[in-house]
Amino acid sequence: MFEEWQTSWKNGDTGRVINNIMPSVSLRPSYWVREDVIFFSQHAPFPAYLKRFHLSDSDYCSCGGIGTALNYATECIYTVSSH
Repeated sequence: MFEEWQTSWKNGDTGRVINNIMPSVSLRPSYWVREDVIFFSQHAPFPAYLKRFHLSDSDYCSCGGIGTALNYATECIYTVSSH
């Protein structure tokens, strides 16, 4: 069953961002902090995420960039102090 899980994780269509960070499945907890989970999964109220689920008309940040976690962390002029 463990090998089946690993194969599914390796070849699946979802979770690709996390798969690049954690390519092997494990029964041990990963101890990620909430902020890291939000950043890497992109599952948070970022404009791009909200647009994806038709909860917003635009996926743009107010700075003009695409509203993703990466934009807020590296490019957005409104979050420069956190870069």
